[in-house]
Amino acid sequence: MSDFTPETLVTHLGREPTAHHGIVNPPVYHASTVLFPSVAALEDADRHPFDGVYYGRYGTPTTFALEEAVATLEGGHRAIAVASGLAAISTALLAFTRAGDHILVSDSVYFPTRRFCAETLSHFGIETEYYNPTIGAGIARLIRPNTSVVYAESPGSHTFEMQDIPALASAAKRAAGPGPRLTVIMDNTWATPIGFKSFAHGVDVSVHAGTKYIVGHSDAMLGLIVCQRESYDAVKTAAARLGTCAGPDDVYLALRGLRTLAVRLQRHAETGIALAQWLQSRPEVVRVLHPALPEDPGHALWKRDFTAACGLFGVVLKPCSKAAVAAMIDHMKLFRLGYSWGGFESLILPCHPAKSRTATR
Repeated sequence: MSDFTPETLVTHLGREPTAHHGIVNPPVYHASTVLFPSVAALEDADRHPFDGVYYGRYGTPTTFALEEAVATLEGGHRAIAVASGLAAISTALLAFTRAGDHILVSDSVYFPTRRFCAETLSHFGIETEYYNPTIGAGIARLIRPNTSVVYAESPGSHTFEMQDIPALASAAKRAAGPGPRLTVIMDNTWATPIGFKSFAHGVDVSVHAGTKYIVGHSDAMLGLIVCQRESYDAVKTAAARLGTCAGPDDVYLALRGLRTLAVRLQRHAETGIALAQWLQSRPEVVRVLHPALPEDPGHALWKRDFTAACGLFGVVLKPCSKAAVAAMIDHMKLFRLGYSWGGFESLILPCHPAKSRTATR
């Protein structure tokens, strides 16, 4: 079905009514134990646990429907549904690292990713080096013989720098040379599988906080890891060993949300740009951080590589007291204070990205 538009695909992928008595939506399988008809069948399943319904933690037909839909939408081979966006990030990183490795991570990365690297990977003897998100092909000079992962996020969290993903991925792989494969992992939550086709731009593994736009209603926790053929077994094995499976009802809610992703994302983008343009005219504002705005430093990259925007962006305020910022936020009528994004509600948060930057200002 790859010849169809994303708007068509999100309403058709992951559905096989003929397999479920004509029912439009895949039923929700609440399952742990799966029964096998014979010892021979059990032993065969043990040899190929990723190829069918084996045990609830490895996935059910409901899980497989979501995974197939998201993987096809983004242009990947297969996907793995896990318990949260952070579970997707940590599982993908653990799948391609071992003691003694060096990894490169964008300095504008989602803070829980940074914390995982600092507080978990470091304990396993894995060194994280942060790079300027605008480095592009310059990433080559940071590649070492033991560099196993280059981790990207475009646009970056809080500050929304655009990364030249094709240049970054190509240069990193050339610099790594022969030997063990260097893996390029990208957090593609902002654009979703509709707005950015990771694999067409050189990415090996794409991670998503499905909690955000794919679920879309602030009522489920979910992560998705989309893989190329070469990377799938390593990630699926890591997910199975870690036990980071997604719950059946959360998977169902993600499938439901996926059906309206295209129309929701379009509205999020339109509203976000309208708000961003209005904020540009405000005297309290120094700068709006939104790559879909022509004035943004990353706009040319966004326009070249992306086919959609979303409703998440940043605003730099003129210097003022913390009390003044709190007063503004506390008295909002429609925008409420809370973590996450991508739901139907409007959210606002004060952010202090300088506290977690080490490679850039």
